[in-house]
Amino acid sequence: MTTLLADLPNGVAAIVQAVNSCDPEMGENHLRRLNELGFLPGEPVQVVRRGPGGREPLAVVVGETMFALRLLEARCISVCLA
Repeated sequence: MTTLLADLPNGVAAIVQAVNSCDPEMGENHLRRLNELGFLPGEPVQVVRRGPGGREPLAVVVGETMFALRLLEARCISVCLA
């Protein structure tokens, strides 16, 4: 079952399926940067925690590295449960 990283509950293991533009603000450079950070198909990913009130930033582990993502960025990453 495919879902968006932004909708993944905290602590649930998933696998990156794809990174796609979900908003005009997320241009090719933003998508390339997410790929460079390791958000590639097949990589394990997990939302560790969310900012105040369950909002942004999202603390996300991809592979063995933790990043802070905006909700807009997390909505561009499709994942499936591991």
